[in-house]
Amino acid sequence: MAKSTRSNVFAYAYARSVLDLANAKNQAEQVGAELGEIRQLLIENSAFASFLQNPAVGSEQRIAAVKRIFAGRVNPLVLNLMGVMNEKGRLGSLGEVCDAYDELLEQQLGKIEVDVTVARRLGPEELEDVRRRISAAMKRDAVVHQYVDESIIGGIIIRVQDQLIDGSVKKQLETLRRKMLSSRK
Repeated sequence: MAKSTRSNVFAYAYARSVLDLANAKNQAEQVGAELGEIRQLLIENSAFASFLQNPAVGSEQRIAAVKRIFAGRVNPLVLNLMGVMNEKGRLGSLGEVCDAYDELLEQQLGKIEVDVTVARRLGPEELEDVRRRISAAMKRDAVVHQYVDESIIGGIIIRVQDQLIDGSVKKQLETLRRKMLSSRK
């Protein structure tokens, strides 16, 4: 899912540095959980996200607020990350760094996020079977997110990062229709 935008390059650089430091202290998953909570905070509290991105807010004022909010509540690596990003004028990209860290940590742990769309909700056993099959095919531990879309009629749609595998009945019917129409010409 890595994009080549300039800000994303910086986000991955910050995330890689923090992951390396967290690994050295055997705290990678703890730091990941905290960055995930911060990412959720940025999503849920748009005023805070805007504050971090606002160029009218001075660097000293911004870091003072960050320390007031997070000091003693997050791992020192996370607080130091925010301090460095603030010094470099990149604290507004904190959400991207949180996302990049999550992706890098999942890679390190051998996990991969997979979205599965089905026509009806799968039971626990069926979902576990899908997870096992995807894990075996990907040779990584799949973390499956299930979505229901009745319009696909049946079958399954699997999205892994930027790849889409559409095995839905709807797609098969569309393909058959196109073939039939093209053979009439």
